[in-house]
Amino acid sequence: MSGLVHLLSTIAVTAVLCIPLAVSLWALLDVARRPAWAWSLADRNQALWIAFVLFGFCSVVGGLVISGIYLLRVRPRIALAEEGRLGDLI
Repeated sequence: MSGLVHLLSTIAVTAVLCIPLAVSLWALLDVARRPAWAWSLADRNQALWIAFVLFGFCSVVGGLVISGIYLLRVRPRIALAEEGRLGDLI
């Protein structure tokens, strides 16, 4: 029984520790898939955000912070530009 508890706790810890990597990967893929024209309309720099997110991969906390800023602040602006809702960007 002790072996099963150890296995389950190892799986749980590994899953929790993979969350920052998953969030950073999600942010990176989202930055890369958005069209360049939407970035221009939103007055943001796509290449700079790709560099920021890649830099965030170097540290767990940095990756969460940078990816969080992108996903919560920048991504909604890019999505609005992509939908053509330019009046909502102001």
